[in-house]
Amino acid sequence: MKITATILGLCLVLTGGAPAARAEIKNPDTFVLATYGTLRTLDPAACYDTTGSQRIWNIYETLIFFDGSKTDEFIPILATRVPTLTNGGITADGKTYTFQIRKGVRFHQGGELTPEDVAYSFKRNMIADPDGGPMWMLLEALTGQSSTRDRDGKIIEGIFEAIDKAVEVRGHSVVFHLPRPYPPLMGILAYSSSVIMDKQWAVSRGCWDGDIQNADKYNNPAPGHEPLQKITNGTGAFRMKLWEPSKQFVFERFDGYWGPKSALKNVIVKYVKEWSTRKLMLQNGDADRVTVDIPYVPEVKSMRGLKLYQVPQLSVSFALFCQKVDPTGNPNIGSGKLDGHGIPPDFFADINIRKAFLHAMDRETYKEDVFHNLVIMPTSPNIKGLPYHRDVPVYDFDLKKSKAYTKKAWGGKVWQKGFKMVITYNSGNAMREAAAVMLAENIMSLNPKFRIDVRNVEWKDYLVKYRNYSYPIFITGWGADYADPHNFLYTFMHSQGVYGKYMAYQNVDVDRLCEAGIVTIDPAKREQIYSKLQHLWYEEAIGIPLYQQINVRAYRDYVHGYVPNAMLTDAWEDLKRISKK
Repeated sequence: MKITATILGLCLVLTGGAPAARAEIKNPDTFVLATYGTLRTLDPAACYDTTGSQRIWNIYETLIFFDGSKTDEFIPILATRVPTLTNGGITADGKTYTFQIRKGVRFHQGGELTPEDVAYSFKRNMIADPDGGPMWMLLEALTGQSSTRDRDGKIIEGIFEAIDKAVEVRGHSVVFHLPRPYPPLMGILAYSSSVIMDKQWAVSRGCWDGDIQNADKYNNPAPGHEPLQKITNGTGAFRMKLWEPSKQFVFERFDGYWGPKSALKNVIVKYVKEWSTRKLMLQNGDADRVTVDIPYVPEVKSMRGLKLYQVPQLSVSFALFCQKVDPTGNPNIGSGKLDGHGIPPDFFADINIRKAFLHAMDRETYKEDVFHNLVIMPTSPNIKGLPYHRDVPVYDFDLKKSKAYTKKAWGGKVWQKGFKMVITYNSGNAMREAAAVMLAENIMSLNPKFRIDVRNVEWKDYLVKYRNYSYPIFITGWGADYADPHNFLYTFMHSQGVYGKYMAYQNVDVDRLCEAGIVTIDPAKREQIYSKLQHLWYEEAIGIPLYQQINVRAYRDYVHGYVPNAMLTDAWEDLKRISKK
């Protein structure tokens, strides 16, 4: 599904500041990016965040990738062609896809790419299927299940055999067998969890041994203990040279790359949390690009010697309520009781509390003061640019209504006793910090017994904590894996969705609708399903829609090669295309 013209039409290229003599280019064969995203893992089966995906996409490669700025058309990478109905690569029933594998491709450590490596990579990642990871997409497409485990964490009978049969080597091709047509498959195959690794190398590093009878031994590795967390061996134009956690990540050019040689020899991604430091690095040419949150856009627009891109994103950020927090040693809920010194673990299971917080979010002020109106304000997870989008009702900013709901919550005990809790956001993200502070201040203004602390946590730690049900409210975003409402509504609303699960949100009707949406072919019926889900987002008061970002990318004006794409977030950089001249 193409992004709508309205969304794509917002993509602009601007030149910052007045004309100026070009300064000398520092280190012309080295590209420096300063950002605040920290890296948790390099294992493709476990990585499910934009920082990690940026590293993985540049080190490894997928069979196919997006064709320039298009979100629904692809070019071959490790495949020699993109399969279609016309060329016979996709069967008429839409259930069999055949990919011819490129020859003469070498991995960074010397191995030669084979179809067996391709099949192994998909099977290994689906078998691993870590909690909170991205493998639900491939599993759903190739097996009809969204996980290898049931809701009690037990292995689903026959799932590994289904995985084994779903991917077949046939000559110098790899064939995917689907239980039913799955239109978003091509977009999933372009995602970073679909990269190809060297089978022999992966097995030697502790990954699945290739025997389907042993698959259960390799399922759901603990966070931080996945075999490929800190090591890589891809076919990409760059390989990892150095990773210093929370400091920098260094790529170096792979001179044995099968494709065109990159103009860059080295790429350094520096962790710089403070905007003032990133800004100075950009001004002085010590960074060739920096992450610019929207509040700082006016500052970069006034700077000379820059090239700016404004790119609407198929991504969205929300403040999400966890309805069953883990109380074990948890400082975010105080005493763990509704006694004025904390909140109970199921505090947000009361819809009155959720509605009180929703009415405390001043969307208009947030839009103007934080984003300078350079933003799209969402109403549900099915954001603008996706099929079947609806502008459903939102909870208006009204502190009187917010107060009324707090008085009703928990049979009046919230108002009488008060509460204490913590709202967290990921370090360096000024937009999420502003939302956290606004919510805290507005709620505390209702009653002196309401106390909320706002704290920041590094992204790599934030990911682990919300997946451990540590935060009563967690503020996070979602970028499209593929341009379909299923990728957003299932993620946020289904009880086994990536965020639905960690909100401990369960609604049988919502689950049924989410499951029906992806298997329904008739567009009119799909529209009815997704319209209902969008309205249920409002009725159930599941979370607070914050922003659909218009990403502003700031480069020095001598940097060339960036191609805007609404699917690819600020963390993404196609390093093999970038040059400084």
